[in-house]
Parts: sequence; structure tokens; C-alpha cells
Amino acid sequence: MMIILFALMYFMMIRPQKKKDKEIKAMRDSLSIGDEVVTIGGIHGKVVKVNDEVIVLEMPHAKQRIEFSKWAVGSVAKKGKITTATEDIETASDEKEDDK
Repeated sequence: MMIILFALMYFMMIRPQKKKDKEIKAMRDSLSIGDEVVTIGGIHGKVVKVNDEVIVLEMPHAKQRIEFSKWAVGSVAKKGKITTATEDIETASDEKEDDK
């Protein structure tokens, strides 16, 4: 019975998490100059330099450059689609109006 519970726990919890971790690592390892990313802190920027463990992001409006560890990248945005929080809110409200 314990073996069945362990196997069930492995296939329901541990295996999907490992798969997700592999996908995130592959995404971070494939970062290249010109990619637009969002950090885990919510900072949007364009990659201007890539090292083994560090990337340099340029902020779209302020033209400032900040160094981040690769593990701080939360997602890669669609090309040319970095938006501000205000634009995201406006887009969401427009979509809600369209649904009505």
C-alpha cells in the first residue's frame, strides 16, 4: 500500500515539477541578445548582454541597464510586446468589454 501511495505521489507531484524545472532551465539557457524578458520581480527589459550566469537588461523607456542573475528571469515576452502595467490594465478592461 505504501509503495502505491509513493508511486502516486511521484507521478502526481514530483514528476510534473521536475518537468517544469527543466523547461524553465532550458528557457533561461536559451536567452540571447534582443530577447524581451520579464523578471520574477516584474521588471520588463530587453537583453543586451549575456554571460554564463548574468544578463544585462535595458529598460524600454528609461534606457537604463541593470545586471540580473539568469535565475531572476521569470519569462520571455513575445517579440516587440513589452507593455507597461497601465497598458496591461487597459487591454484587460477592453477584453472584458468585448466579452459583454
